[in-house]
Amino acid sequence: MRNFDFAPLYRSAIGFDRLAHLFNEAQRAETAPSYPPYNIELIAEDKYRITMALAGFDRSELEIESERDLLKIVGRRQKQDAQGTFLHRGIAARDFEHSFRLADHVKVIAAKMENGLLNIELIREIPEAHKPRKIMIDGDNLQLVQTPNESQVERQAA
Repeated sequence: MRNFDFAPLYRSAIGFDRLAHLFNEAQRAETAPSYPPYNIELIAEDKYRITMALAGFDRSELEIESERDLLKIVGRRQKQDAQGTFLHRGIAARDFEHSFRLADHVKVIAAKMENGLLNIELIREIPEAHKPRKIMIDGDNLQLVQTPNESQVERQAA
């Protein structure tokens, strides 16, 4: 894997430190966790769904936590007595912890467990103050710096 230097980004971009940090973090991660398997879907323009295959897990063994820009899903299997001798064991029975970085203004709105699949619904809600707005040139929506009137200019010249 090639390493990239993001130092030139810092010279011309302001406030993108977090983005460059995420790129550096991604480069350092050797492999993404493969257990449990999951999908990330774009449902609509600002709606997402994470689906995790959690065969054998009960709702009580799962914990979902969302804090700022991090969504953490933890599965802790309760100890079960061996109920027989397995000739083949293909269904994983191990604990896991998986984290997802969330973009600004993305929040979890629901989580459902059905047929061994955990579905987590997310939405991006951009506050009104952060939405794009048109700026009128010489319009009323800008506070103009007060300029000296003509009589003040004439007094300064004299």
